Amino acid sequence: MATLRAVLFDIDDTLVATTEFAALARRNAVHAMCEAGLDHPEDEVYAELLEVIREFSSNYGGHFDRLLIRLPNSALEGVNPALVLAAGVVAYHDTKFRGIDPFDDVVPLMEALHDAGIIIGVITHGLTIKQAEKILRLGLVHLIDPAAIFISDQIGISKPNPKLYTTALKRMGLSPEEALYVGDNLEHDIAPAKSLGMHTAWSTRAAKPGQNTAIVADHTIADFRELAETLRTTYGLDLPKF
Repeated sequence: MATLRAVLFDIDDTLVATTEFAALARRNAVHAMCEAGLDHPEDEVYAELLEVIREFSSNYGGHFDRLLIRLPNSALEGVNPALVLAAGVVAYHDTKFRGIDPFDDVVPLMEALHDAGIIIGVITHGLTIKQAEKILRLGLVHLIDPAAIFISDQIGISKPNPKLYTTALKRMGLSPEEALYVGDNLEHDIAPAKSLGMHTAWSTRAAKPGQNTAIVADHTIADFRELAETLRTTYGLDLPKF
């Protein structure tokens, strides 16, 4: 087995509970819109917003605009729609600005890997600025190798296309067996990395249910303390306990 030289991570629901955080931000946005005069049951507004997101994708920039178009005209009677829209946008971003934190074992693991001379990187799916913003807000810039950040939008290749992972390996000068990829999605994270011969670890703590469990990662971990132990025992890395 080749010596492990890099540990590469997915971001969303691997380093941070993105799904949970996004739900909170959307809930706060809907509440603020109703407080600003939107006259419609809050739960129904939220359900409609989720439907908009499913139809247009989470990366679409006009969720709240579409939401207001789809609600009955009576919901906006007597109010300025621009103020309702602005209330939702402000509440959504205020939730983000209050702080999105990584799981509590992310920084200790990355610090240990950094001290051990291991390349730390990310291979993530999403819009370039959104994913870069997450790295900044999570406080991980000083730990992640800037030459090991691969965002699907920036590279022009989307998950689960294995070419995204091939591109990352080629640019880092690594063979597949020199890298371990950690992700929460079996189909989008684990399958393409494994198909290339990369080592894989499936992080289950924020993984969505209903995944294709016929896809089997090399390692299944509940948290990064388990991952650290795997790196010690299987790959011989000299990592401290944390």
